[in-house]
Amino acid sequence: MTIHARALLFDNDGTLVSSLDSVDRCWARWAGEYGITAEAFGRIELHGRPAVEIAADLLPADVVPEALARIETLEVEDVPNGGVHLLPGTKDFLGSLPADRWAVVTSATRRLAEARLDAVGILPKTLIAADDITRGKPDPEPYLLAARQLGVDPAHCVVFEDAPAGLAAGRAAGMTTVAFTTTHQAHDLDADYVVKDLSALSALVTDAGVEISVRA
Repeated sequence: MTIHARALLFDNDGTLVSSLDSVDRCWARWAGEYGITAEAFGRIELHGRPAVEIAADLLPADVVPEALARIETLEVEDVPNGGVHLLPGTKDFLGSLPADRWAVVTSATRRLAEARLDAVGILPKTLIAADDITRGKPDPEPYLLAARQLGVDPAHCVVFEDAPAGLAAGRAAGMTTVAFTTTHQAHDLDADYVVKDLSALSALVTDAGVEISVRA
C-alpha cells in the first residue's frame, strides 16, 4: 500500500499521543462537581468531540461557559501528572516530515492541545484547535481549515484519525482517511485504510509530496 499526499493532517489524542487516562479522570471529576449522574455521563461519547459539545449535551446552556473553563483547567493541570505520552511511531514519523507538510487538527482547545503537545516535544507549525472553528468534528470545517492554511487542495490531503467523528470529518472534507485502532476496534472505523498506529507506516518525502507506505 502506498498513499500519495501533499499534506498530512493528524488528530492528536489517540493518534499522536494518548491522554485517555487523563481524560477519564478529569471528566469524571468534572461530572461529579456538576452533579451529573453516572448513567447520564455514560451515555455521552467523549472521545474526538469538542468539550463545548459534551458540556452542552449534559448541562443547561447558562452553565456551559463556566463548565468549559473548569474542564480545560482540570485537563491542563493534569498534563504534568503523566497525563499524556507519545504513541508508537509518532516521533519517528513526524521527524521524517517537513514542517510545512503537516498539521495537527484537534478537538481540544488551543491551551490544552499546546500543553499536551509541549509535554511530549511535538511542536507543529500548523495547529487547528477548537478555538479556531465554529463547527467541530464530524463537520469537515477543522480539516478544511487546516488544508487552507497549508495551501493544499483537500483532495491531496490525508487525514490520520482514531475516532469515528474525526474520520467522518475527513471523509466529508474529501480527503483520504487512515484510521488507527488505538481507541476503537477496526470494525467501528470507516476509513480508506486501517492500521494499528503510526509505527505501521513510513513516509518518503519527494518533490511531488509525501509517499506513505506500510512497513514491511
